Amino acid sequence: MFNIVREEIEWGGRPLVMETGRIARQADGAVLITYGETIVLCTAVGVKKASPDIDFLPLTVHYQEKAFAAGKIPGGFVKREGRPSEFETLSSRLIDRPIRPLFPEGFHNEIQIVCTVMSHDLENMADIVAMIGASAALSISGIPFQGPIAGVRVGYKNGEFILNPLLDEIKDSDLELLVAGTKEGILMVESEAKELSEEIMLGAVMFGHQACQPVIDMINKLKEKAGKPVWESSVTSIEDHPVYKKIEKAALKEVKAAYKEKEKLKRYATLDAIAEKLTEEFVNDDASKKDVLGALEHLKYTVMRDMILSDGVRVDGRDTKTIRPILGEVGVLPRAHGSALFTRGETQAFVVTTLGTGQDEQLIDALEGEYKERFMLHYNAPSYSVGEVGRMSSPGRREIGHGKLAWRAIRPVFPNKEAFPYTIRVVAEITEMNGSSSMATVCGSSLALMDAGVPLVRPVAGIAMGLIKEGDKFSVLSDILGDEDHLGDMDFKVTGTEKGVTALQMDIKITSINEAIMKQALSQAKDGRIHILGEMNKALGTAREELNGNAPRIVTFTIPKEKIREVIGTGGKVIREIVEVTGVKIDIEDEGTVKVAGSDPEKMEEAIAWIRSIALDPAVGDILDVEVVRLADFGAFVSFWKGRDGLVHVSELEHKRVEKVSDVVKLGDKFQVKVIGIEEKGKIRLSRKALIEKVSAEQAS
Repeated sequence: MFNIVREEIEWGGRPLVMETGRIARQADGAVLITYGETIVLCTAVGVKKASPDIDFLPLTVHYQEKAFAAGKIPGGFVKREGRPSEFETLSSRLIDRPIRPLFPEGFHNEIQIVCTVMSHDLENMADIVAMIGASAALSISGIPFQGPIAGVRVGYKNGEFILNPLLDEIKDSDLELLVAGTKEGILMVESEAKELSEEIMLGAVMFGHQACQPVIDMINKLKEKAGKPVWESSVTSIEDHPVYKKIEKAALKEVKAAYKEKEKLKRYATLDAIAEKLTEEFVNDDASKKDVLGALEHLKYTVMRDMILSDGVRVDGRDTKTIRPILGEVGVLPRAHGSALFTRGETQAFVVTTLGTGQDEQLIDALEGEYKERFMLHYNAPSYSVGEVGRMSSPGRREIGHGKLAWRAIRPVFPNKEAFPYTIRVVAEITEMNGSSSMATVCGSSLALMDAGVPLVRPVAGIAMGLIKEGDKFSVLSDILGDEDHLGDMDFKVTGTEKGVTALQMDIKITSINEAIMKQALSQAKDGRIHILGEMNKALGTAREELNGNAPRIVTFTIPKEKIREVIGTGGKVIREIVEVTGVKIDIEDEGTVKVAGSDPEKMEEAIAWIRSIALDPAVGDILDVEVVRLADFGAFVSFWKGRDGLVHVSELEHKRVEKVSDVVKLGDKFQVKVIGIEEKGKIRLSRKALIEKVSAEQAS
C-alpha cells in the first residue's frame, strides 16, 4: 500500500529525517521532515499548463503552525487557527525567497507549497525545517526546479559559530543568521546581530553555506529513490521569439534615451509611451500583447545592465559607489513624541515614535508560549508613494517583512527595560519610493527614536546594495534605485552602526553568488553606511536628554509583594479608583515593581502617595502631612496619605500642658507631624510638638 522512502543524517547534534510515500500521496511532492521532535509536513503541487495571460511565476508559499503541534488550543473566541501570525507570514516569505530564482526563465505555471507544522519540540525552530522540507518536496515532485536548496540557522557566542542553535541558545547569542543556498553558492541571507564586524558576518554566512551541503546531498539521495520524472516544458526565452528582434530594432535607441532620464516619473512616462506605441504596431496573430511587452521588458533589462557593466554609469548618472543626496529632519510633528522625515534621492520615509506604558505591550501567542513585546515597528507603503492609484488594504507580506527587517536593525541598540521602562511603537509611512524604502525606514526610525529621547546605544543606518552580473563580469551597486532592484541580480540590505552590523537581508535573482561578491558588497556597504550616518548626524546624532513634553512620564518604585493584593483590591476596585481619580496609568509587576505613568506631575504624585499609603508603613522620623478627622479628650485623630489614621496624643500637641484638645486644633485643620513611634500592633504615634520644638530651635539659631 505504501512505498515509503526514508533518509536520515545526524545534523547539528540531532537527527534530521525525511520521509515520503506515506502521507499526502496525491500531492506532486510531499515530504514529512523531522528535526529533533519538530515535525513539518511539506507539499508541492503545480499546474502543468500555464495560463496564457500570466507573465510572471505564480508561486505561493504557505507556512502554517497548528496549535496542536505544541499541545495547545487556540486562544480567543473562535477556537481554531485564523489569519496567519506575523511569524507565519515571515516564514512563508523566508521559504519563498531562495526557491523563486530556481525555476526556468519563462516558466509561468502556478505552483503552491504548503508547510504545516505538525509537532514542535520547543527546542528546534520549525522555519528552517520547513524550508528544507519544501525544497525536498519540490525536488521529488517533477516540477522543473533547479535545486535542491538547504537552509540553516547560525548563532555566534564567545567567538564560535553555532549550527542550528536551540531556542534557549538563540536568546543568548550575539547573532541569529539564516542562510539558504545551493551546492554552488548562496541564495538568501537574513540576520540580526549585535554590532558584529563585516568579517564575522561573512564568516557566519560561509559557515552556514558549508553546513547546508550534507542536507543538499540528503535531498539528492531522496530524489534518486523517489523523484518523479521532470515535466516536459516548452519554455523558451523571449529572445528566441521572432518579435524580439523587431522590438529591438524599433525601440533600442528610444529605450537607451529613456534610461538617460534621471527623474523616475519622467523616465517611466517615456517607457510607457514606448510600450503603447510598440503594442499598437506589433501585436498581431504572430505576437500577443504579452509577447510584445515581454520583449520590451527584456530590452530594458539588457540596456540598463549594459550601461552599468560597459560604461560604469547608472540610470541617474551616478557611479557604482555614490550615495544619493540625503536630508534628515527631526521634530517635524508638533504633537508627536518623536518624529523624523528621512529623504534619500526619490525615497522618503515619514517616521513617528510613540511612547506608552506596560499596558501597551503587544501580547504574542506563539507555539513556544505567550510573551510580551515592548518594541513595535510598523511599515506602510501607500500607492501614492509611487504615483499610482491602488487598493487600500491591511498590511501584506511585503509590509510585514520590511517592518520586521527594520525592527531587527534597531533592536540590537535598543535600551533595556530597566534603563527605559517605556513601550515603544514606531510607524514608518513611505511617502516616496524609488529604491530601498526599508533602509530609509531604518534611518528614519533611528532619528525618530532619538528625537523622542529613546537612549539608543548608537544611531543605526541602512543601505541597499545591488548586483549586475554577466558571466564572470560583475558590478556591485551602492544605494540601488527601483529599476536596479527590478532589473538587477541582487537585493542586499545591510544595516548597522559605526561599530558594526546589526542586520542583513539578501535575496538573489540568479542561481547563486559566491564569497568574493559578498565580501565586496559588505565592504562597499560599510563605506556607504558610514556616509549615511554622517548625514543623519547633521539632523541629530544622539538621543535628546529629555523626553518630549507630549510623552508620558514614568516613575518606578517598589512595594512589598504581600501588599500587591491590597493595592489592586477586590476585583481591581482599589487600583481602578486610583486610575479614575488621578488619570494616570499604573502597572504592577509580580515582583512588586510599580510603574506610574502620566503627563501631570501633581496627579502622578497623588497616585504614588495613594499607592504608598496602602502598601508602605511610615517609619520613625518620617514627617507627614495630616488632617484632623476626629477630636477626643485624649488627643486628635488625624489622617495621612490615603485612608491611613493616627493619633496625636494631647501631650504631643504642644510643649505646654493642654487642658482641652479643641483649644489647639479643630476638625479639618491641616498641619505636619513627626512619627515618634510604632507600637507592636502597628499603631503609629505622632507628635506635633516635635516639629514645633524643631522649628523653635532653628529660629533660635
